[in-house]
Amino acid sequence: MTKLNSMKMYIPARGKNESFARNVIAGFAVDCSPTVGEIGDIKTAVSEAVTNAVVHAYDSEDERNLIEIAADIDEDSVLTVSVRDFGRGIEDVELARQPFFTTKPGEERSGMGFTMIETFMDEMDVVSEPGKGTTVTMKKRIGGDAER
Repeated sequence: MTKLNSMKMYIPARGKNESFARNVIAGFAVDCSPTVGEIGDIKTAVSEAVTNAVVHAYDSEDERNLIEIAADIDEDSVLTVSVRDFGRGIEDVELARQPFFTTKPGEERSGMGFTMIETFMDEMDVVSEPGKGTTVTMKKRIGGDAER
């Protein structure tokens, strides 16, 4: 598939950067004329992926702890977004994808991040290697909503 546009950015893994990341990707997707619902879905999914990286990948918020966010739009108006961290990784990806699973049960975490991404996007893939990080790749076809 031919890419019509692509972007990549790096942000420090800080909670306050979650809003910035989701708004950048929403703005990037505007070229495909998404519905308000599609923009909301995209923003929610990116928010969950970035929050997972901030909360679970690193022990602390430090400007040296980075999150890479890349996106592209292809000729069929499919938006692909990847959120990658370089942190601790996930030992059991299938377990982590289960609803309500969290690595921080002592905190007020719902364990629904991956479930939310799967709900709001058409596809989600998680690749992780302990000690090297995690990449969450999400795809959404813009223009596929019934409200169009």
